[in-house]
Amino acid sequence: MADWQAYGGTGVGPWAADLFDEEPVMVGTMEPNLEAIASLEPDVILDTRSDNSQERHDLLSPVAPVVGPPPGVEVTYGTTWQQQTRQVARVLGEEERGEELITELEGRFAQIREDNPGFADTTIAVGAYYDGQYGAYVPGDSRVDLLQDLGFQYKSEITEMADGAFYVDLSPELVEVLDADLTVIFPIGDTAEFLHEDPVLQSVPSAEDGRMIILDDPELANAFSSGSTLGVSHALDGIVPLIQEALEG
Repeated sequence: MADWQAYGGTGVGPWAADLFDEEPVMVGTMEPNLEAIASLEPDVILDTRSDNSQERHDLLSPVAPVVGPPPGVEVTYGTTWQQQTRQVARVLGEEERGEELITELEGRFAQIREDNPGFADTTIAVGAYYDGQYGAYVPGDSRVDLLQDLGFQYKSEITEMADGAFYVDLSPELVEVLDADLTVIFPIGDTAEFLHEDPVLQSVPSAEDGRMIILDDPELANAFSSGSTLGVSHALDGIVPLIQEALEG
């Protein structure tokens, strides 16, 4: 496992932690531990959501065949949860189960859209605060994709700034580009207390009007960021009520 969200233990969120028969070996994320990976004698390496670089593929492929992002993924770390589910299901010979999972979750998105038709007329922006700096996510990132799958429309200005990346850093003067009909933001590796008090963020019109959701709960923020069928489903449980409240407020 690559514990990219720093859960510890089994390296996944609580929505999946009890699915392991035994605790997995952690092999690193941004800098994979090749010795640890090779010691496991893997039949295949699942690296389905990565930076899409040839360098990473070349690093891992001498150990075992690598299943990387599928063709057509242009944004770094932009493999969708549908694509990832199908890739993993194919490797495991569980294509039928993979399609069941996709159909079930896509059906849930469809039901939420039907129950909330106003989402389709609403623009969104998604941001984060990491290491003392704000940033914004763009379409192709799992967080933005989740909200677009709920029917929301994305602001194009930020996409133009990202230049093919899934995320763009924002200087203090540019934080206002996070303004939209609905803004969702969360801290990475920090508490959300600063975000509630920061005058720069709180001066964004969506914050002043009560249309900004700050994800205080790290578990919900991690589920929102997970890009997996289980994580996305868990995220919908928590984030949809928050969205409804913000838009009704």
